[in-house]
Amino acid sequence: MISFKGLSIGLNPSNLGEMTLHDQIQQKIEETNQQLEALRQERDQLNNEAETWAEKRNQFNQRIKALQNEVKKLREKRDEINIQVQALKATREKAKAQRKEKQEQILKIREKIEQTAKKKSLAKLEDLDSEIQDLDWKIQTTSLSIREEKELVSRVQALESQRVILKQLQKVNDTILDLQNEAKEFETQAKINHEKLSNLAEQSPKFHEQMMKTVIEINGLRQGADDAHQKYREFRQKAYKTHEKYLEVQQQIRLLREEAEKRKKEHFANREHELREEATKKAQEKMRQGQKLTWEEFKLLTEQEDTT
Repeated sequence: MISFKGLSIGLNPSNLGEMTLHDQIQQKIEETNQQLEALRQERDQLNNEAETWAEKRNQFNQRIKALQNEVKKLREKRDEINIQVQALKATREKAKAQRKEKQEQILKIREKIEQTAKKKSLAKLEDLDSEIQDLDWKIQTTSLSIREEKELVSRVQALESQRVILKQLQKVNDTILDLQNEAKEFETQAKINHEKLSNLAEQSPKFHEQMMKTVIEINGLRQGADDAHQKYREFRQKAYKTHEKYLEVQQQIRLLREEAEKRKKEHFANREHELREEATKKAQEKMRQGQKLTWEEFKLLTEQEDTT
């Protein structure tokens, strides 16, 4: 077991005869790389799953936004209809009140006519005009005594009084006709407004019902969006934890590679030292035997003397 920088790397000491420490480290690196690749695949899969849920959540939210705009339009339409309904109600009631007012005026005038007709027995206007003309002609063309002329003049005055009354009654009758026409117009207007009111009154609940259905749908979609977001967070959290493990394994591999490089350098340094010692021994043996040394052998012996 080799430990360094807080990490432990399991190695098998029993295999040191068959496998060098450097080889064991290299084998551990390969195994850890496989673990790293598995973690990478798991992390990417979790991230993909998280993105899938995020996309579903966004689709829910887009649908919710569209339905909220639809609800807004439905509410505005419903409120607009309700305003029109209130306006039509006011107009209808006003028309009814005006019609009632005209009818009351007609009744009062008719009462006056009936009272006048009861007090006096009135002839037709045409008959009165004819009789007045005849009497005027008789007064102007006939020789009458003072008494007779006075009686005729009194008769003409009486007929003139009736004529004035008849004229007034005729005017009143004309007024009654005008009032009746106005009352009829107000009645017609009230009926038209009532029909419009009935149509709008039917539309308002429909828009309200449709709006409430849409609101219910929005609530269902919002629950779906919340669930999708929760799933997204769960997978993102899992992916984050897996990524942390991934980084830890990466750190292990980096440290293993550093250790392998260190072991490699030590191995080469040891080997170089062994070769130098072997060459030095050979040079010393040649020198004892009086053999000629090469420049490299002479240099090795010189360096050996300097170190001693």
